[in-house]
Amino acid sequence: MITLAPADYTAIGLSIKIAVTAVGISLPFGFAVAYLVTFTRFRGKVLLEAVVNLPLTLPPVVIGYLLLLLLGRNGWLGRLLDGLGIRIIFTWKAAVIACAVVGFPLMVRAIRIGMEAIDLRLIQASRTLGAPWYDTLASVILPLSRRGVIAGSSLMFARSLGEFGATIIVAGNIPGVTQTIPLAIYDYVASPGGEPMAAALCLVSITISLAVLILHERLSRRDRGVA
Repeated sequence: MITLAPADYTAIGLSIKIAVTAVGISLPFGFAVAYLVTFTRFRGKVLLEAVVNLPLTLPPVVIGYLLLLLLGRNGWLGRLLDGLGIRIIFTWKAAVIACAVVGFPLMVRAIRIGMEAIDLRLIQASRTLGAPWYDTLASVILPLSRRGVIAGSSLMFARSLGEFGATIIVAGNIPGVTQTIPLAIYDYVASPGGEPMAAALCLVSITISLAVLILHERLSRRDRGVA
């Protein structure tokens, strides 16, 4: 039987909250970027793709440090937000930003794969019939790339649940405030006698991730018309 402390339940709830928020914030931007690199031609397209995929090659700690420089009190964006009375660093919002940046390439890549599978003749037919680009986007591209959207959202959610390096840099490890499941596991592993609690949280993390992946698979199979 799994025994969890009240702080562990808080960490679990916060992890889910951060992951859901990161997906919700990133999805419109991820869809827009995937649309640009799939259906449009413009100068700097290769550079855009490189920048989008950069978080896949950088260590999460590096991403966290760069975000700290940007959002900290000495960063230009941090000073701007501070002047507006908005505090980001060492709050759960910083963890959301870290998860969104780290998981963004996975979301874009999945949505892009879904868009590349669309039959271009359908798009051409829509345009031939006089539909404006936004009508084609809403009635053709969006429905037919739904599988990629589901896959990208699932991947980012799962990646956000396991995010550690960037989160601990910009959000810290404050119990009840910014401590997520990975950070709580780190604390237990570093504490004498904390291995059973760390193992329990690992099991919880695996269970949540499996549930998300199973849900994603069921939605994908339903979308393909497979029983």
